Amino acid sequence: MCGRFSQYRTAIEYLEALRYDKPIDSAIDPEPIGRYNVPPRSRVLVFFETASGLRMAKLPWGYQPWWAKGKRPPAINARVETASTSKFFRDVWRTGRMLVGADGWFEWVKDPVDPKKKQAYYIRLSSGEPMWFAALGQFRREDRMEEQEGDGFVIITADSDQRMLDIHDRRPVVLPPDLAREWIEPGISPERAEELVSNLALPVQAFEWHAVGRAVGNVRNEGAHLIEQIDDPPP
Repeated sequence: MCGRFSQYRTAIEYLEALRYDKPIDSAIDPEPIGRYNVPPRSRVLVFFETASGLRMAKLPWGYQPWWAKGKRPPAINARVETASTSKFFRDVWRTGRMLVGADGWFEWVKDPVDPKKKQAYYIRLSSGEPMWFAALGQFRREDRMEEQEGDGFVIITADSDQRMLDIHDRRPVVLPPDLAREWIEPGISPERAEELVSNLALPVQAFEWHAVGRAVGNVRNEGAHLIEQIDDPPP
C-alpha cells in the first residue's frame, strides 16, 4: 500500500472538506477531477502551503532524491516508521510536507488457495467525506508555479490493525482536517510533524470497505463503476 486510489471530486469540494480559511494561492478548476483509478507515476493534484497561502499543483506520484536516480525506480510510499530519519526522505520531511485529497484507495487480497487470484477492495471513510493522505514531496515553492525535473511525491503509510489486517497490512496515513492543515504549516517543527503522522491519524474504525470488480486492475480502465460494490465476489 498504497498503489492505487481515487480522486474524482472537484478541487472546491476538497478545499471545503479541509476547512481551510487562509488565502488560496492557486487558480481553482471548477470541473470534477474524475479519476477513479489513479496509478503511480501519473500526475495527481496535491495541496501544500506557502507564505502566500494554500497552493495546488499536479505532481507525479513518485519521488527520489537526485543522488538515487538510476539506482531504483522512484518510491511511491514512505513508511511512517522511518520517513523522518531516512536519508532518502530527510530533506522533503522538513520542506516538502503535502496533502493528497482522495476519496478512497484500493487493495488486493490474495486467494489463500490460489495466490494468483486476487480480489480488489475499495476503502473509504464511513462518513463518505473526502480524506487527506499525508504526503511528502519535492516542489520548489518560492514564487514558482511550474514543475521542474525531480518534482514528485510519496504517500506516507503505517501499519494496519484490527479488521483492516484482513485486507492489507499497510494503509495510508489519513489525517482529520484540523491536523491535515497543521501538517502543511511551514512553521511546524519536525517533531510535531512526526507526532501527527505517527500517533494522530484516523483509526481503522473510521473506514469501511467493499469488494469491487476486476476492471480496476487495469490502469487503462476509468470511471465510477470501478468503485461500485459487487455483492458476490468471484471465487
